[in-house]
Amino acid sequence: MADISLHKHSQGMAHFAPGLLLTAAIALATAWLGNLPSVAQLGLGALTLAIIGGIILGNTLYPTVHGHCDAGVQFAKQKLLRLGIILYGFRLTFQQVLDVGVSGVVIDVLMLTSTFTLACWLGRKILKLDRETAWLIGAGSSICGAAAVLATEPVIKAESSKVAVAVATVVIFGTLAIFLYPLIWHSVSPLLPGLSLSEFGIYTGSTMHEVAQVVAAGHAISPETENAAVIAKMLRVMMLAPFLVVIGVMVRRSAPATSGEKQRITFPWFALAFILVALFNSAHLIPASAIAVINQLDNVLLAMAMAALGLTTHISQLKRAGLRPLLLGLMLFIWLIVGGGAINLTIHHWLG
Repeated sequence: MADISLHKHSQGMAHFAPGLLLTAAIALATAWLGNLPSVAQLGLGALTLAIIGGIILGNTLYPTVHGHCDAGVQFAKQKLLRLGIILYGFRLTFQQVLDVGVSGVVIDVLMLTSTFTLACWLGRKILKLDRETAWLIGAGSSICGAAAVLATEPVIKAESSKVAVAVATVVIFGTLAIFLYPLIWHSVSPLLPGLSLSEFGIYTGSTMHEVAQVVAAGHAISPETENAAVIAKMLRVMMLAPFLVVIGVMVRRSAPATSGEKQRITFPWFALAFILVALFNSAHLIPASAIAVINQLDNVLLAMAMAALGLTTHISQLKRAGLRPLLLGLMLFIWLIVGGGAINLTIHHWLG
């Protein structure tokens, strides 16, 4: 009986192996590419490069091996994604919340809620987008870019094409922000002499899309700006878990009743695990060297999930999405810069 069980287990692993190996190869190749100085200075993180690589292969070579690899690719897109989000908690500690102070927390909360609310209103009422696309773009813009889009996808059960479109908006406008924010600092600082490098860092971290993009923009201004920006950004990342719980409740309430009964809430347990991991990490029980290894593993898992997403995304699907998702991304980008600046200045004035 044991031999039969082991044989079935090995058959199951072999079923997933080709797709997992393919996504791992894309993840490792794009990680190497991202470390090249010419690519690194663009601020394109491993996740962005992985989905680009996945889309290229998905629309060229992948269809010829789809039958052998699909099981593993789907496993990476779903299971490895959740594990990657959970391990993301090792990047955070609750001490970071104390470092940004009350004003930083209030700013991040206001930016998240206002940006996502605006995404829902503009996306649904003005641009007539479907709910999933508006929510995904809103999540990516208001929290932590591609990671937030990926984390929201299993809660709202969105199609791969819609996820890819949302990630594209994060890539386009987040990359543009890397070059724009240093220009904003040099333009605004003479007009607002009371604005400190640290306060501009909080503005950067509370309004830019991706962690990698925040690091690149903050680094271009000053070390003080970079440090404050990263802390403010990681605080936004911590808000991902409660955000996903709220989204799960919204999905349940909007679902049609079946047989007179409402649907059960699909609770995002991986989001709760994410918070528990961050709490555990706050106790500093694991050596920094081990945390570094865990974070490297997490980068690979998330990159594999992004590669899988790219492999299952067809250019024809993106073309059908049209310009409206990009318009929503642009409107939110303008809000993050202008509205985010107003919110930052107001809160710093009241609570600073």
